[in-house]
Amino acid sequence: MEKTHGYKTYWVTWFVLLALTLGMLAVDDGPFPKLAVLAVLLVAMAVKASAIGAYFMHLRFEKPRLVLAVVAGLLLTGALLFGVIAFDARHILRVSHR
Repeated sequence: MEKTHGYKTYWVTWFVLLALTLGMLAVDDGPFPKLAVLAVLLVAMAVKASAIGAYFMHLRFEKPRLVLAVVAGLLLTGALLFGVIAFDARHILRVSHR
């Protein structure tokens, strides 16, 4: 039996994403310690990415192995991009201080 959902789910998800985004902007502009802002932003981004993957990419209704493959691919790609950017940023920092 196939699980389905209507447009209401998309709209609720969209409004939750909007609320999280507005909350992130408010926290960023607020008088909070940088570490607290960083923690809130990282958690909010993880929640947003999970909601997008679950509802807009329909991963909530897929088999766990497919979800694991998608998540693993995203994490691996993210780690690779971070490594390349960090290496390049370190090189630029060294060159700029000469």
